Amino acid sequence: QVQLVESGGGSVRAGGSLTLSCATSRVADSTYYMGWFRQAPGKEREGVAAIYTRADITYYVDSVKGRFTVSQDKAKNTIYLQMNGLKPEDTAMYYCAAKGPSGSIWNRSSYRYWGPGTQVTVSS
Repeated sequence: QVQLVESGGGSVRAGGSLTLSCATSRVADSTYYMGWFRQAPGKEREGVAAIYTRADITYYVDSVKGRFTVSQDKAKNTIYLQMNGLKPEDTAMYYCAAKGPSGSIWNRSSYRYWGPGTQVTVSS
């Protein structure tokens, strides 16, 4: 069983920055990708960034490209989401998740393990 715990959420003004962390209890042999998803009230959960942990290859949706950066610290079993230039539309609960080699990185059903989430609120 892999346990994930997010931290680092908070409230910032538009243009501000936050760094989210996702600590994992252990690195499972079955984990190939770690993803960051977000869900705003009344909206579907959407993927925003992912990292192929075995080669440090990163992926982003268009809405966050150039503003968000996903990275990992293997020694700490932790992944990060550096968020700059935050906008009110980035307000959501943010989740990290882990998946194996198959399935789309943008499909939430591809991910087996999820953290409980951390809230990010951006005011204008």
